[in-house]
Amino acid sequence: MGIFTRFRDIISSNINAMLDKAEDPEKLIRLMIREMEDTLVEIKTACAGVMASSKKVKRQLDGLGSREKYWEEKAALAVKKARDDLAREALVEKRKFNRRIETLENDLAEHDLLIAQYQDDIRQLEEKLKSARDKQRMLVQRHIHAQRKKQAQEEIRRIDSSETVMKFDELENRIERMEADADLVNYGKTTSLEEELERLSVDEEIENELRALKSTSG
Repeated sequence: MGIFTRFRDIISSNINAMLDKAEDPEKLIRLMIREMEDTLVEIKTACAGVMASSKKVKRQLDGLGSREKYWEEKAALAVKKARDDLAREALVEKRKFNRRIETLENDLAEHDLLIAQYQDDIRQLEEKLKSARDKQRMLVQRHIHAQRKKQAQEEIRRIDSSETVMKFDELENRIERMEADADLVNYGKTTSLEEELERLSVDEEIENELRALKSTSG
C-alpha cells in the first residue's frame, strides 16, 4: 500500500467506530498508532526531499538569472558598438537561459504546491495521531478500571460464599457465648447487691413505723 493511500485511509477512518467493532480494541489502537507514526515519518521524509529539491531549483534559478543578465548586457554592448550581428547572437543565448528559467519557475511553483500539501497532510495526520493516543490512554484506564472491578467482584463473591458465611456465623456464635458467659459471671453479684439494697430499704421502713408507734403510745 502506497504512502498516499495509507494516509487517505487513516484520515478518513472513524477510530471510534472501528474500536467499537474490534474484538481487542487495545491491540487495534496500538496497530493504528504504529501505522500513523510510520506514515507520518514517510510523509515528513518525502516533504523534506521536496524542500531540498526546491532549494536546489532556487539555486539553479539564481545561476540562470545571472547568465541571462550577462547575455543581456553583452547584447546591449554589441548594439552600442554597432555590432547587430553579435547583439542577435547574444539575445539568442539570453533566450535560451530565459526559457530554462521559465521551466524551472514552473517546477518551483509545483514544488511549493506539493510542500504546502505535504504540510497540510502532516498537520491532519498529527491531529489524528493525537486523537488516537488520547483514545489509547482512555482505553488503558478503562482496562485498569475493569480489572480492579473484576477483582473486587471476585472478592465479594468469595466473601459471600457459604464457607465464608459459615465462618462468620461460627465466629459470631462464639462471641455471643462469650458475652453470655460474662453475663452469668456478673449475674450472682448483681442479684446479691440488689437484695442487700432491698433489705436496707425494708429496714428503714420498719424503723419509721416503729418510731411512729412510739410517738402515738407515749
